[in-house]
Amino acid sequence: MINDLAARKQELFPGRVVSCQTTDTGFLFQCDNGVQLALYVVTDKILRFRYAADGRFTEDFSYAIPPEQARREIEFLEFKEKPDHFRITTERLICTISKENAGVRILDRSGTLLSADEKGFHWEYEYETGNDIVKMSKQVQSGVHYYGLGDKPDNMNLRGKRYCNWGTDTYGYVKGSDPLYKNIPFYLELHQKIAHGIFFDNSFKSFFDFAAERADVTSFWAMGGEMNYYFIYGPTLLEVTQEYTRLTGTPELPPLWALGYHQCKWSYFPESNVKQIAQGFRDRQIPCDAIYLDIDYMDGFRCFTWSPQHFPEPQRMVRELAEDGFKTIVIIDPGIKIDPNYPVYTEALEKDYFCRRGDGPLMKGSVWPGLCNFPDFTRPDVREWWAGLFKGLIQETGVKGVWNDMNEPAVFEKGTFPDDVRFDYDGQPGTHKKAHNIYGMQMARATNDGVKRFAYPNRPFTITRSTYAGGQRYSSGWTGDNIASWEHLWLANIQCQRLSISGFSFVGSDIGGFIDTPDGELYVRWVALGAFHPFFRTHSSGDHGDQEPWSFGEQYMALAKSFIELRYRLLPYMYSTFWQYVTEGTPMLRPLAFLDQNDTDTYLRMAEFSLGDHLLVCPITQTGADGRWMYLPRGEWFYYWTDEPKTGGAEVWASAGLDRIPLFVRAGAVVPMYPLMQYVGQQTVEQLTLHVYYTEGETLSVLYDDGGEGYGYEKGQRTTRRFTVSGTGKALTLRQKIEGDYQPTYQTCQIILHGVPFAVDTLVVDGQTAEAMPVTTETGLTLPGVVVPAGFGEVKVS
Repeated sequence: MINDLAARKQELFPGRVVSCQTTDTGFLFQCDNGVQLALYVVTDKILRFRYAADGRFTEDFSYAIPPEQARREIEFLEFKEKPDHFRITTERLICTISKENAGVRILDRSGTLLSADEKGFHWEYEYETGNDIVKMSKQVQSGVHYYGLGDKPDNMNLRGKRYCNWGTDTYGYVKGSDPLYKNIPFYLELHQKIAHGIFFDNSFKSFFDFAAERADVTSFWAMGGEMNYYFIYGPTLLEVTQEYTRLTGTPELPPLWALGYHQCKWSYFPESNVKQIAQGFRDRQIPCDAIYLDIDYMDGFRCFTWSPQHFPEPQRMVRELAEDGFKTIVIIDPGIKIDPNYPVYTEALEKDYFCRRGDGPLMKGSVWPGLCNFPDFTRPDVREWWAGLFKGLIQETGVKGVWNDMNEPAVFEKGTFPDDVRFDYDGQPGTHKKAHNIYGMQMARATNDGVKRFAYPNRPFTITRSTYAGGQRYSSGWTGDNIASWEHLWLANIQCQRLSISGFSFVGSDIGGFIDTPDGELYVRWVALGAFHPFFRTHSSGDHGDQEPWSFGEQYMALAKSFIELRYRLLPYMYSTFWQYVTEGTPMLRPLAFLDQNDTDTYLRMAEFSLGDHLLVCPITQTGADGRWMYLPRGEWFYYWTDEPKTGGAEVWASAGLDRIPLFVRAGAVVPMYPLMQYVGQQTVEQLTLHVYYTEGETLSVLYDDGGEGYGYEKGQRTTRRFTVSGTGKALTLRQKIEGDYQPTYQTCQIILHGVPFAVDTLVVDGQTAEAMPVTTETGLTLPGVVVPAGFGEVKVS
């Protein structure tokens, strides 16, 4: 006798569409074999597709999409039935559904084909789990390029590769290692200079094949769950990422100090060592805002405890560090030591908060404390309990931020949890197969809730190693256990760009490498890159020697210090770029293709990236180099170090000894800078510097300010300054428009003029003549400048 279920290991497909029903949120297509397709018009640029193989949809639930996500009004929506297909038209898109097999084609309103199903939706029954392996395959058009997918340590363009999303503790990964820590099932596709994206919202282990197995087919599939994906139209790459980021949510603004320099090691202990490191920064006048405590600060690695030997008076130590400008960040892992004398363990045990195996026993696994149980962060009550545990660290001891590690989740020797571990999944119960990829995200969510609750009225700061799409709402991140090598410096650049365009901008790498020890040259080059990453932290394993900025000798210390100082001067630019990310969904780090997708020479470039609107960076990633060739996007640029003008659309040589990183400023930019400080809040900013770069034409810039701490900005205590620079061959005009009522501490701005091609004879500030004075910049250039009231409206230069 043949077991029908066992015999069903074959690909199954939708049948013929026999009806279409219009619903409040979209359209429901019914096939003659029971398959259903629900198509939702989310916006005029976003279409969502859900398929039910057995004719029944489960409850609609997603960790990626915020429940409060407001539905945007659809300006135009038209539905027509044709002899062989159904057609849905929005302001921007045309979508057809074939009656023959429910195949999907999507075009823009000019009729250009953007996406077409190959086999389209199909599935395969897996007897062992009872799940369907849900699959989607689409046609590959000639000349297509793929980007995104989170932290994959590989070439920027994904075409010709296959990847897996299954969060994994990959110690010492290398180029091409897969999978890694983060699970972001979102990619962008660029074809004929038109971009769209696909977000496959499925938390099971998933795979993406970008024309690797078959050159004319791209596919994605998951080992369970639902075929549920979003088509996101650009038409620019930047707009695709914006739409995806708005869909999955943006973070709150961080405290300004979180954008400063951070120092970390596994591990700084005892207290005397922590104090010595802190004093080392202040004595050498190297700016630093945060010092981290790794697992050795705990009592036997028990979370939410302090080692009585290493840190007998943590509250006093944290207070004394704070008095010297240091914010203390501590690590918290998910494993809770099995110990009947440990209150966190006994409370969770009593309230049944730990994950259980399929037959009922508690999940046990070994991590740093030894044998542990693990909270089920997919339960709202467990998240609430976990958040409450931070009262001691944050409110009572004064810790300013929390770092979540090992939350893939990782288990020594076994890798992760067994498949049969059960999770609540916010009322959608399932096994580890379903919950693995979102475990780290939900831990970070609970952690952020707790830090926010007890840090109030200040803002929270959290970091996570593992996450899922939408995890940017809860935490910053880093790229995991990298290696002190030139290849990993190259990978750090790629990974941070890729995460940024995948919605997760608040990211950086372990500067200098976590494993092994860099030499001074590699460390300085890495600090130079990290100065332009939103999360700026040195971290290393104590097994491999010291990795403070002064660990490599005076020469290298001075160089690293200069890049850290540059970062602190650039804080208002970095903070404004973060505000744009929060309010507009724009990635903070942007690959070249995002700057000009009409220039095909940008498609395969990887090293160059922009930070925000106006700074173009290209790290040096090989030893002994005194500069590098790099590609400048079309337009006019100035080399930051010399003010040498360059025309884009071509490769240029950027001379950069160890004291420089190739850095260009867009013509017409206004780049705000603070005076140098040793930590955020060390001194009152009495004067802001505005570096104004000449242009022929018109360029817009923005400066956002709200004090960098607290929640007054939610009540209107914020100011947005919008600058317009316009120039001709004989004149330059700077205009400022101010929105908002926040009054900054500075009353004046020092304007410094760069690249002006004429002698500055006349300066007129709001109708009043002013005198230009020579100013020496931090790069040693002497340029014309003028001090003006912070609220100026117009400055004319001729």
